[in-house]
Amino acid sequence: MKKQLILGLALGASLQAGMAQTLEKMQWFNEPEQWKIENQALTMFVTPQSDYWRISHYGFTVDDAPFYYTTYGGEFEVKVKVTGDYKTRFDQAGLMLRIDHENYIKTGIEFVDGKFNLSTVVTHKTSDWSVITLDKPVPYIWIKAVRRLDAVEIFYSFDDKEYVMMRNACVPVMVGLMAASPDGNGFNATFENFKVKHLPDLRRQEWLKKNAE
Repeated sequence: MKKQLILGLALGASLQAGMAQTLEKMQWFNEPEQWKIENQALTMFVTPQSDYWRISHYGFTVDDAPFYYTTYGGEFEVKVKVTGDYKTRFDQAGLMLRIDHENYIKTGIEFVDGKFNLSTVVTHKTSDWSVITLDKPVPYIWIKAVRRLDAVEIFYSFDDKEYVMMRNACVPVMVGLMAASPDGNGFNATFENFKVKHLPDLRRQEWLKKNAE
């Protein structure tokens, strides 16, 4: 059997057609003190001094940032519009694809040294980090992840029309949204138009072609 994927929201989201569950039926991993669901959106104040990272470079492991999630199996496309009142170095918000504390991807906007970065951390036992620095601040960003087989392609967009790939990585199962404020005292942020779309399994489609009646 295929493992299920976790779909989550760390700050806010608006569910559209294609997502089987509603925000009210989702659940927290590291629930923040302040959050609410209103007008099909989840908003929260990001927990201060929280993050997701394992071992490499910094020598510490943390797994305590807010993550609002549900489960989802198979292949899929997930996207969300992210807005944040970023203030302090490493303030971040975006999608999360998670198996467990040793295996996950987090990707979105991260505020580093006064600049906005498109950031992706891929963790398999230890974490790595890739960034694309933007030349100016942006009011919001669209982040999309597409899981096909055991690979995940990650894209960004400024208008939900033209998407640019920023990373291709491997993760067996999980997906969702997260936010963290490792160095700061928290910040307000919003996720809008969160949508998950099922994609037919390519392996099954190929099998059906080879075994057509």
